[in-house]
Amino acid sequence: MIKTPPPLWVAIVLAATGGLLLRTAFPAPSIWPFAFLGLALVLIALRGRNFWSGLLVGSVAGATLWGSLIFWLTLYLGPIPWLALCVLMTVWVGISGGVIACVYRWTESAGSGWIKYVVVPALVAAIWSARETLAASWPYGGFSWARLAYSQAESPFGDSVSWIGVAGLTFIVAFISAMAVAILVSPRRKSMIAWGIVVVCFAAVPVFASNSVGTMRVLVAQGNSNAGLFAQHDPGDILSEHVSATLAAQEDPQADGIDAIVWPENASDIDPLRSPLAASTLTEVSQLFDAPIVTGTITNPRGEEYFNSSLVWMHGSGAIAQYDKMRPVPFAEYMPNREFFRALVPDLVDLVGRDYSFGTRPNVVSVSGVPVGISICFDITDNTLTRQMIDSGAQVIFAQTNNADFGTTDENLQQLAIARLAALESGRTVVNDSTVGTTAIIASDGSTQAELEPYQPGYLIADVNLSTSVTPAIVIGRTLELVLCLFAIVGVTTLGWMSRKRQRERQ
Repeated sequence: MIKTPPPLWVAIVLAATGGLLLRTAFPAPSIWPFAFLGLALVLIALRGRNFWSGLLVGSVAGATLWGSLIFWLTLYLGPIPWLALCVLMTVWVGISGGVIACVYRWTESAGSGWIKYVVVPALVAAIWSARETLAASWPYGGFSWARLAYSQAESPFGDSVSWIGVAGLTFIVAFISAMAVAILVSPRRKSMIAWGIVVVCFAAVPVFASNSVGTMRVLVAQGNSNAGLFAQHDPGDILSEHVSATLAAQEDPQADGIDAIVWPENASDIDPLRSPLAASTLTEVSQLFDAPIVTGTITNPRGEEYFNSSLVWMHGSGAIAQYDKMRPVPFAEYMPNREFFRALVPDLVDLVGRDYSFGTRPNVVSVSGVPVGISICFDITDNTLTRQMIDSGAQVIFAQTNNADFGTTDENLQQLAIARLAALESGRTVVNDSTVGTTAIIASDGSTQAELEPYQPGYLIADVNLSTSVTPAIVIGRTLELVLCLFAIVGVTTLGWMSRKRQRERQ
């Protein structure tokens, strides 16, 4: 039992430890129970603090989490963008830590067990979830990489994302952790039993069962290409490597009846819309398998704008459909406020020599008569884009990505975990195709249907399920996110008002 809040130096140690435990909940090593333990330590460290010391404690937790989780960013952009992004996300966590500390202070004398063990944990969880929602939206479209839900992609709690979405799953993890802290502070047998029931109930939630309206046979190629943004290679090398990986499937008995050939982001490093050589190469491969190729490339339609695009290429017709990435990555695919940041770090800013424009085309295309949702790299982290796919009738999702910039770090596994939750949330099979790995086909129940060895050229052939089901998570959409944000705002405001009122009465 924890009777008194820890002194500040102990709280800082607890927060740092909690942040590191939170990081280990994500791939790799993906020890998902550490998400609960890590957050619980952070919450214990926040008890008894005011806003400013809570801000400090929360910032320590945020810095250790983010600094260790996205260290892979330094491989291609160096330490400055990594540090800048870590500072921004640390500020977000720090502010939420300060607010949670105030909630604990304002409710420390609450006598009702209902308030202690349910209402306060629910409010704490709502604050954590609301912070994630806001940080995933602002600035420059936000960054949602370390949402608590993403640590649970392979845990028993992951299935619940098909019912309540990513924000709902984050709320569950945070609520269970906050309720455990409430019990540690003031243990009661009834509250312990209630906590156990809550854990079992949420862990036992089954995945929403999607229907099947047929299958689609896909050939998925991984070229193991040096396809980084700043990589040095001859034009056409990446295209050639994906052609080679695809042609290796010619003798495979399953190669008969291919409905789609799926290549990753940037697989055609020469734009076939402008290069006759690249166009003829795609046409030959498409003709050989008598199937369309869905490939990533960089398009430059008007000579001024560049798009990170996905083309559907069919022999005899050429490009029959196109999707342009809706979420280009700031400071990598485009430089926001270029002149301002050039004054601060000119060498870094000038590395991003061209800005990719934001796509406006629908993210669902027809491939062999099947409506396919297309996601390019960072798109997969945006739940709104996933919902747009389902609303537009997508029966399967092709998630094309290029992880070559990040070497053999955990970045690709972290992205695969996000893709796994996208499959659960959408009720669709997700074909996650990478230039270097991890390339995998994830069924709508979150299981791995097939997977390639990372950092090796290869191919997969599989019959993937098509579905028209709409999961409760898609129906709810952003409503739950807005409800949790509103609950957090109203709850904190009300408690603050009541606290000031009590102070005035004492005076």
